[in-house]
Amino acid sequence: MSSTLARPIDPMMPRKLFNSDHEAFRATARRFFEQEVIPNTERYEQQQHVDRDLWNKAGELGLLCATMPEEFGGSGVDRLYSMILIEEQGYAMDSSSGMSLHSDIVANYINNFGNQEQKMAWLPKMATGEVVAAIAMTEPGTGSDLQGVRTTAVLDGDDYIVNGSKIFITNGYLCDMAVVVVKTGNTEKGSNNLSLLIIDAKSAGFTKGKPLNKVGMKGQDTCELFFDNVRVPKSNLLGMEGMGFFMLMKELAWERLIVAIICQAGAEAAFAQTVKYVKERKAFGKTVSSFQNTRFKLAEMRSEIDMGRVYVDRCMELQLTESLPIEAAAAAKYKLSDMFSKVVDECVQLHGGYGYMLEYPIARAYIDNRANRIYAGTNEIMKELISRTL
Repeated sequence: MSSTLARPIDPMMPRKLFNSDHEAFRATARRFFEQEVIPNTERYEQQQHVDRDLWNKAGELGLLCATMPEEFGGSGVDRLYSMILIEEQGYAMDSSSGMSLHSDIVANYINNFGNQEQKMAWLPKMATGEVVAAIAMTEPGTGSDLQGVRTTAVLDGDDYIVNGSKIFITNGYLCDMAVVVVKTGNTEKGSNNLSLLIIDAKSAGFTKGKPLNKVGMKGQDTCELFFDNVRVPKSNLLGMEGMGFFMLMKELAWERLIVAIICQAGAEAAFAQTVKYVKERKAFGKTVSSFQNTRFKLAEMRSEIDMGRVYVDRCMELQLTESLPIEAAAAAKYKLSDMFSKVVDECVQLHGGYGYMLEYPIARAYIDNRANRIYAGTNEIMKELISRTL
């Protein structure tokens, strides 16, 4: 992949979210992706995961768990820093690193619901990259239906005995720890049966499958996890037994906004690459950008991208005050992932035959983006959530 990717074009509506400290963090994040990630993209795709020491390098730069309190290894900053890191990953057209899940999903579960001992045990190591974390929700037979979880945790003295499996787990292959959704009850109301357990990957009976052979996002570490009579101390329970569904719902809005941010940044990056390409590529003796069809397509895409930017930024403003409605996050996730798919398809078309060649960043973006409409709840589930508010 080219190390000279085009920077996104400034939006027509100026952004007002960031100050000079935010921009300094953005510069650090940008250098990290330019120097450490982009040059190694092809190798990451071949081995189906990033190098383990990439996590340590990110930790040294303060890019991991920045929003966590300082006493637990973070910088105690707001989630705009998370947004910046996600955006810079999107601008780098990187689909390999799973840092946002580690820092902004798993760390939040521990910080929001863990006790002092759990926070001290895990968060500082996550901030340095010594520990890579995963969240294990999805199972082969459940998909978006969390209440259908079958992985069980049965109390035996001071330990839980965990049996079951999980699939499509980001950071799973390299993870040192996973927060695992388990079934601890058998009440008629399925949502009261779920709990979250912190499970050390070194535990006996905890095994990992090989990285899954995905259509796209080939450099991202994604695998199955298996639990065969894994003994987990009761002290590793997050919150209280039966609170798992509540905890998952509290963080899912943010997780869906993360996907929207990824898609918005991805669309901006794909668009910038395409503008650069059509200005350089010639056909019939003139640049592709000089044709009216090209100019109109670019105008259409820019308009949709800029409208997405305004909505995502407004959602982020609400997230900062913890007032983002669940249905607004669902709308952002569904609409922006659809928009990204539409934009990247148009961008491939404007590249012509070269848009179908994997050495071109736009081709990678085309196959990588498709999963955004599936994970964090399918877009069909997002529409269901929105419709329930009517």
